[in-house]
Amino acid sequence: MAAIPPVCDFGWRAIDAVLPGVDGTSHSILSHAGPNGLVVAFICNHCPYVKAVISRMVRDANDLKAEGIGFVAINSNDSDAYPDDSFDNMKLFARTNGFTFPYLHDEHQTVARAYGAVCTPDFFGLNSELTLQYRGRLDASRRDAELLGLRRDLFEAMKQVARTGDGPLDQIASIGCSIKWKDAA
Repeated sequence: MAAIPPVCDFGWRAIDAVLPGVDGTSHSILSHAGPNGLVVAFICNHCPYVKAVISRMVRDANDLKAEGIGFVAINSNDSDAYPDDSFDNMKLFARTNGFTFPYLHDEHQTVARAYGAVCTPDFFGLNSELTLQYRGRLDASRRDAELLGLRRDLFEAMKQVARTGDGPLDQIASIGCSIKWKDAA
């Protein structure tokens, strides 16, 4: 079922946590911030929305490095109910898609809950003060993988954040599969 996150809560302060990464080490989320900010992306391996945009997401994460913006991706889905989202499959997904940023496992879903993540993908764009300035879509593709010439909403917003510290007032929410919450959570 498709889910849409709420509008950007400008100024919300990012929460840090240490999570295991597919590279075999644990990572502090906020330690990956660049001098001008950080994107925290909640994604998973099996979601058709994520699969449709993953190559452009990797491209934008790489391009944002030049703007002084760091990038991390987090999978919070219940991998017992959705085995495609297991930690081993996360490793394969990151390798297959050429991730150049940490892909972290939020097994207990505490980080997703703390951030108020709703769907995959769900992007949180933070400025150099690590306050929320963007909570919108990657681009207008939704579930279409091969659309050309789309405005790079996340990239353009984070370029603005890098230069001014503030995100655009006009933001279009992401849309994706709902996060798969554990029943006991």
